[in-house]
Amino acid sequence: MTKIKNNIEKKDWKNSLTKEQYRITRESGTERPFTGPYLNEKGEGVYRCICCNTELFSSKHKFDSGSGWPSFFDPHNSDCINLKNDNSLNTKRVEACCSNCDAHLGHLFEDGPAPTGLRYCINGNSLKLVKENK
Repeated sequence: MTKIKNNIEKKDWKNSLTKEQYRITRESGTERPFTGPYLNEKGEGVYRCICCNTELFSSKHKFDSGSGWPSFFDPHNSDCINLKNDNSLNTKRVEACCSNCDAHLGHLFEDGPAPTGLRYCINGNSLKLVKENK
């Protein structure tokens, strides 16, 4: 995978994303709970990064956490997500970012279901679902 983190300028991101997508992915924002796309999505497919199209999560790993954001118990593969310590908001959290373009996706918590016990709490505006053709 060719990393694109530094190859796209700020103006290019602003031209290719909505204001909300830019605020979330490029400025580490968060959408209000229960307002973003994909929260109640039940379709099968792959959730990709809205910025660079990297495959991030399978619909098979999505679950209803009740948190107000799309949640997944496992990423598509171990290389697609970078994890970073996030001490903002006076709390210790783990930030989840796209490993290809460094887009902020959301946060990782250790209160998810089996088999991983993980909950990737992801902003719907950082994703796009590519549905499976059956």
